[in-house]
Amino acid sequence: MIIRNVAAVVSGMDEEYPYQIIMGINSFAREHNINVSYFAAFGGIIDSKDFDAGEYSIYELPDFSSFDGVLLLSNTFSDPEIRNAIIDKVKASGQPAVIFECKEHEEFYDVSINNYSVMKKLVEHLIKVHGARVFNFISGPEANPEAKDRYRAFLDALAENGIEFDEENRFFQGYFRSYDGIRAIEEFERSGMSLPDVFVCANDSMALTAMSRLQQAGVRIPEDVLITGFDNTFNAQNSCPVLTTVKRPLYYSGEKACGILIDLMNGNPQPRSTEPEAEPVFSESCGCVDNEIKNFRNFRRDTYRRIERTYTNVHMLNRLIAGLSRAESIEDCINSIKRMLDIIGCKDFALCLVSDWETNYNVASLDEDRNGYPMTMTAPLVLENGVRYSVKSFPAKQLFPMLPMTGGNISYFLPLHFNRRCLGYYVMTNSDFPISSLLCHTMTMCIGNAVDNLSKLNVLDPLCRIYNRHGFNKNADNVFRECVSAGSPMSICFIDLDGLKMINDNYGHKEGDFAIKSIADAIVFSCKSTGICGRFGGDEFVAVGRGDGFIEGFLKNMSEAVEELNERAGKPYRISASMGHLTVIPTKNDELFDLIQQADCLMYENKKKRAK
Repeated sequence: MIIRNVAAVVSGMDEEYPYQIIMGINSFAREHNINVSYFAAFGGIIDSKDFDAGEYSIYELPDFSSFDGVLLLSNTFSDPEIRNAIIDKVKASGQPAVIFECKEHEEFYDVSINNYSVMKKLVEHLIKVHGARVFNFISGPEANPEAKDRYRAFLDALAENGIEFDEENRFFQGYFRSYDGIRAIEEFERSGMSLPDVFVCANDSMALTAMSRLQQAGVRIPEDVLITGFDNTFNAQNSCPVLTTVKRPLYYSGEKACGILIDLMNGNPQPRSTEPEAEPVFSESCGCVDNEIKNFRNFRRDTYRRIERTYTNVHMLNRLIAGLSRAESIEDCINSIKRMLDIIGCKDFALCLVSDWETNYNVASLDEDRNGYPMTMTAPLVLENGVRYSVKSFPAKQLFPMLPMTGGNISYFLPLHFNRRCLGYYVMTNSDFPISSLLCHTMTMCIGNAVDNLSKLNVLDPLCRIYNRHGFNKNADNVFRECVSAGSPMSICFIDLDGLKMINDNYGHKEGDFAIKSIADAIVFSCKSTGICGRFGGDEFVAVGRGDGFIEGFLKNMSEAVEELNERAGKPYRISASMGHLTVIPTKNDELFDLIQQADCLMYENKKKRAK
């Protein structure tokens, strides 16, 4: 049987909307011997461009042309720039692709409900059956096609019934995330406005948290205000009151999309657009009687399983955090991760790190950190059916340390990073943990933070938090080789703290450490983002920079920084440093260490002159 390999791109798998679609895709894939690789991130969770840049690095990893087809859950992306960049990459690959809830790209086949018509039916019900006249609207992302269609339907339904909408005061821009519902109600409360007749929410996740926040404030639903959602998720069906929403066949949509993609791969013609049926579900949160008969036995079973899974995952996460916090080596880190995988029953896993993860830490500027992946990766931890091994080096374009030889495998690729610094990724195969646990992203961040801390231990001085000698040599050598290649000037400054022995002898080693740390801070400040600096020895430091203008700025900044330091510290001693510097155009016959020694000699000459 032919094994097909499909790439799927999604954001925020911890929401029920993508979960149901993914479950449908996976069911079809396993049945038809298809390997599916999900590339997923959790962007937009905190207000940090650096964090999001690190998350979104995972989308730079796949070469879509190496897959047989692509599934795009593009409507899960709140950032239009990232979404469009991914769409452009898929188009450039020339591979068949199916996109969900988007008809804007003629190159793709789509599976899309009619968001406009079903939302309009829902709003018309609120107006004609419940007499609603004053509305608040909690929207999805501004550039999201689904969000735009739902909001347009909302506005048209109001306009056709002669109702004006106060967009300035009663509209909230969300991102389809659960917390947006809380933010929307908090903003509404701060406005001091009277309750509307109804809060119309663009999805269930926001509606449920908005409803909970209103109930916490003593607002009764539906007696005081109505509220509606969209998606008919498990929580919406079992909330109190049960949420009025829109039911759409998410699981079926996933199965259908995967089936369409396989037919396209096999050369079987398919319609450009497939439109599953969607319909409003009028229930308790809008004041309607819920006539659907619930299977409470199934509800109790599913709820119990969710609670037990949550307890297990919290226990696992606590143990992981405790273990990683004590990790002093990559082996310690791996052992903690392995214990976590045993708890959740994951037997196929790969920890894939950038090949120089231990030495590429950059303290000068986040902007200079490398985003994305190098040509080669290393995998210090690989589990294959529970058997542990490691892979020293493999091509990043291969994605897996060892390529799967069978079909029907479901793999999730999640990014490991610290802010915008890309550390690698991990692959979890044939485990539903990434889509079933709300703690998956927390676990991912814990692993990324631990790897980042280990790299800092390897290249940073623990007292000064700047490069140690190993870290400096690695990074300064990069600058040296760049200057040799370009035939451009390079400046080197050797710095020696004055009077450290006197400070230690008269005021104690704690004060000596303060002086060392203080001069290091001044050096980092003086390098700005253009230089590399490190602690070369006990009280010796080196700074290097590109260009013949580096030294002038460095010396000026050092003078100002040290003067301010002494005024601010108010110590019974003055902190000062002797410096020697040179600027050269290095050649391939030069050695960086020899140039540093020359700067060292110049420093001692200056120190002797100052001592006279």
